[in-house]
Amino acid sequence: MYDAATFEPAIAGCEFVFLVAAPMMHDIPAGRSKDATEGIVGAMRTILQQCERSKTVRRVIHTGSVVAAAPLKEDGQGFKRFVDESCWTPLNLSYGYASNEVLDAYVSSKTLSEKELLSYNDSPGKAFEVVTLLCGLVGGDTLLPDVPGSIRSVVSPLTGDETWHGGFKFMQALLGAVPLVHVDDVCEAHAFCMERPAPVAGRFLCAAGYPNMRDIVDHYCRKHPELKLRIKEVAGEGVRVQPATDDRSKLVDMGFKYRHGVEEVIDGSVECAKRLGLL
Repeated sequence: MYDAATFEPAIAGCEFVFLVAAPMMHDIPAGRSKDATEGIVGAMRTILQQCERSKTVRRVIHTGSVVAAAPLKEDGQGFKRFVDESCWTPLNLSYGYASNEVLDAYVSSKTLSEKELLSYNDSPGKAFEVVTLLCGLVGGDTLLPDVPGSIRSVVSPLTGDETWHGGFKFMQALLGAVPLVHVDDVCEAHAFCMERPAPVAGRFLCAAGYPNMRDIVDHYCRKHPELKLRIKEVAGEGVRVQPATDDRSKLVDMGFKYRHGVEEVIDGSVECAKRLGLL
């Protein structure tokens, strides 16, 4: 990411380019950029130029994050009524709860890098389309040998891990909900956006549902009474910001179908954590 020029040989000759998510916490090579946001935005700009030079790329599909689409009001006084693809996270606000330098930098880099990518769709004589998928908190399962951070956040009320629970609270404070999506649906959504005939350009929320923290904690108590609830604290009690219509979204309107609902994501995350020894 911080040496984006090295991507050009991989892009050459491709019709579709996937820009997958970078780890939230990573080291920035000395002297490459002053911070993660500057480095990532610069990398996006370089990759777009490489895609143009290829003369073959038809579509760039970016793994974005729902943290770039917070429905916060610009003055910081609560949330908008609904969340949709028109929402952009205000970067001048304090997000409260577990907000810290790492999380704030993550929100900034995700928001500004997505804006950089989508600006290409307005370029005169553009050579390809840019699609961004704003993924919710990804859970359900993993092929990794260790439990990924997103699942650690989902099951943090059961593990008692304060660090990952802090990220859980942060999402509720930022988004007014904790949007969830199964990892299999994330993969399917990327393939769907590749296979769909043009035009597809733009941003698309990718989440099976928008429960709040209380919904998830109550699900654990109801569905998994054998597991001790180690952290009962929730953020945003009574707050639950949803899309304008529960069963519709731009992605669904285009023909995509989620195979896993919210409860499947939560229960799958629990089973994954058990299988890998976290629970």
